[in-house]
Formats: sequence, C-alpha cells, structure tokens
Amino acid sequence: MTKYAIIIEKAKGNYSAYCPDLPGVIATGHTTEETIQKMKEAIEFHLEGLKEGKHRHS
Repeated sequence: MTKYAIIIEKAKGNYSAYCPDLPGVIATGHTTEETIQKMKEAIEFHLEGLKEGKHRHS
C-alpha cells in the first residue's frame, strides 16, 4: 500500500488536513485522530475513483 503524507492544521474549533500529492483531497475533524481517520477514508475514496476513471489525478 502506498503511503501519502498529509498536512494537518489547527483551525478555529477543529483541525483540517490535506494531501499535497492528491489535490482536492481534504478532511476536517474535531481531533487530530478524527481528522486522520477521515483523511484515510477520503484518500481511499479518491483512489477508488481514479481506478474507476471517475477522477483525474493532476
């Protein structure tokens, strides 16, 4: 399984994350743990879409 770096930033009242290697893949959560879990799900969803030809990878 390929690993992707994610950037987590503290925002007002929550955390947000994005993946520099996968533009448009973002997630937010109330805790870092929740944000990481949501990012894993967002990356999985994005990669499945790429396999099915539903998304373009820039």
